[in-house]
Amino acid sequence: MPDLVDAGRLGLGIAFGVAVLQVLLGLAGALRRTPELSRSAANAASVQAAVLTVVVAGLAAGFLARDFSIQFVADHSSSAMPTGLTIAALWGGQEGSLLFWTWSMSLFAAVATRRMLTADGVVGPHGIAVLSGLQLFFLGVLVFTSSPFSRLVAAPAEGRGLNPLLWDSGMQIHPPLLLSGYMSFGLPFAFAVGLLTAGRVTQPWLREMRNWMLLAWAIQSAGLLLGAWWAYRVLGWGGYWGWDPVENVALLPWLVATAYLHSALAQERRGQLRAWAIGLVLVTYALAIFGTFVVRSGILSSVHNFALSDVGPIFFVFVGALLILSAALFIYRLPLIRSDEPITDIASKEAGFLINNLLMLAIAAATFWGTVFPLITEIVQGARIAVGPPFYTQVNVPLLVATLGLLAVWPLLAWRRTSLRAAWRATRWPIATLVVVSVLLAVLGMRDGLPIIAIGLTAAVAVGVALEYVRSLRAGLARRREATSGPYPIMVGNRRRLGSYLVHLGIAILALGIIASAAFSQETAATVERGEAVSLGSYDVVFQGLRSSVQPGLNTVVAEVEVFRDGALIDSLSPSRRIHAGWENQPTADVAVSTTLPHLDDVYVLLSSWDQSGASATLRLLINPLVVLLWIGGIVYFVGILVIAWPAERREPAAFPDAAAQPAAL
Repeated sequence: MPDLVDAGRLGLGIAFGVAVLQVLLGLAGALRRTPELSRSAANAASVQAAVLTVVVAGLAAGFLARDFSIQFVADHSSSAMPTGLTIAALWGGQEGSLLFWTWSMSLFAAVATRRMLTADGVVGPHGIAVLSGLQLFFLGVLVFTSSPFSRLVAAPAEGRGLNPLLWDSGMQIHPPLLLSGYMSFGLPFAFAVGLLTAGRVTQPWLREMRNWMLLAWAIQSAGLLLGAWWAYRVLGWGGYWGWDPVENVALLPWLVATAYLHSALAQERRGQLRAWAIGLVLVTYALAIFGTFVVRSGILSSVHNFALSDVGPIFFVFVGALLILSAALFIYRLPLIRSDEPITDIASKEAGFLINNLLMLAIAAATFWGTVFPLITEIVQGARIAVGPPFYTQVNVPLLVATLGLLAVWPLLAWRRTSLRAAWRATRWPIATLVVVSVLLAVLGMRDGLPIIAIGLTAAVAVGVALEYVRSLRAGLARRREATSGPYPIMVGNRRRLGSYLVHLGIAILALGIIASAAFSQETAATVERGEAVSLGSYDVVFQGLRSSVQPGLNTVVAEVEVFRDGALIDSLSPSRRIHAGWENQPTADVAVSTTLPHLDDVYVLLSSWDQSGASATLRLLINPLVVLLWIGGIVYFVGILVIAWPAERREPAAFPDAAAQPAAL
């Protein structure tokens, strides 16, 4: 077998050399306005992607061959790991995940650089130069400080293997999605900085920037939702979001990107919020790099962090430089990118987009503050003061409720201005739904005002989405009466609008699941003997005994339980604990969850401890209502994203005065 360490180092060296050439060609093409140089830079991006693909394949081959002479392979795999998990170990550590990031970025860049030249021949070279610089930075970190190709003097007979918490099929999907999400925010950032350095704003360039942000936002959305599912079904602590620092920093760029996408629609349709849109792109990427710094530095305590390394300070300097340079460039070009048409009426779609921006940024600011608060207290007081979930709930839940209220009514308003009478006609049914549902919940015995309002608002959002779709369908039928006799062609005639309805509906369903599960979940724990039950609400979980299994490198203890509701058997579950060889002090839980119909309660059972004789066990029981709505809402949400992204006949938006008709140089 060829020496994978030497081959990997050589491949990274070649990729780094190509990246240097790519930066030089990109800069020369932008400064000299020579299309041939810019095309050469785009070709170099494709070469870099090909070289890094070979490098990644080589490291994967080392994992599959159990080549424990490679330190990274020995640290993150073992002979007991199945093939799929062995390949996933490639991104299970600091160096491999950085290689995956750089490789996936090269694949995206190989496409994006060519799209840049197509979108705008003047701005394109500037965007290529910026993107090339980002690629060079990550390759430099990989080559000089964090290479996965280190050889052990004496290869061990067996590798350490992955942390037992990662022994799950989700490991094959969730980390790559989050890494790709973080990485892909760099693409719209390159578009934004390219626009600012070139001093030229055109609709094709802005549209291309929006498309890349939509892709990054969708990937990050998938990573966040899958992470919640993984935490809930695998990690065994009973919830799906713990406001852990690493979870928080993954949420931050998503929030700001959400604000950007709404601003982008306003600037495309009305020429408004253009500066907002470009500024939000810059902030999104800065937050993505900040998240990378938190994960890779270990500066904040988290179960998701990598071990302490020298990479953290490098990313800290990088995010600082990004903020300073981006802010300076944004301020310098503000006269160029400022919208020509102001928002003149609060009762308009564009005003709703602005309010949405403020709400998303408020949630992001509160989450950021809570995340870094321990660092601030350590600097000021000399001791870290942790911020727990109650802080985030107290601050962010009201903001989420306000967002739901906005989502229920503002999409129904017109552009520019909506008269009071027209606004009432458009929003009366969602408002009536809010009132009726809230009163009904109060009559049924609910006393907590915030969940009542939140649930009422989710119902109002659903009604508003339905009304907006029906209105659009009627308008489409009126326009195409002679062209079609069914609703399907009308539905796909404006895919972006239909997709946005589905995304909003998915968010409303998600919000209902979040609010209901947070407000009404119940929990208990008890030690029971065979035949005894743990009871909670309408449910009884009867312990039937223990069984165990022994496999090479893995011991498993399984509790057999039966779930009853109101005395009727509804399910049999098998929660367990797994003990991996070499990780005996870190047993992992395999939770058992039963979703009851039609109540939509999750009966969530964990095996906490047990008597060695098998006569008794301690079970932890949670009843989590409506958690299933998170997964249903997520499906609706992603169907909406697919509908938005589906290729359709392009229609030029309404023209607006373009402040950047003439290019300007820095």
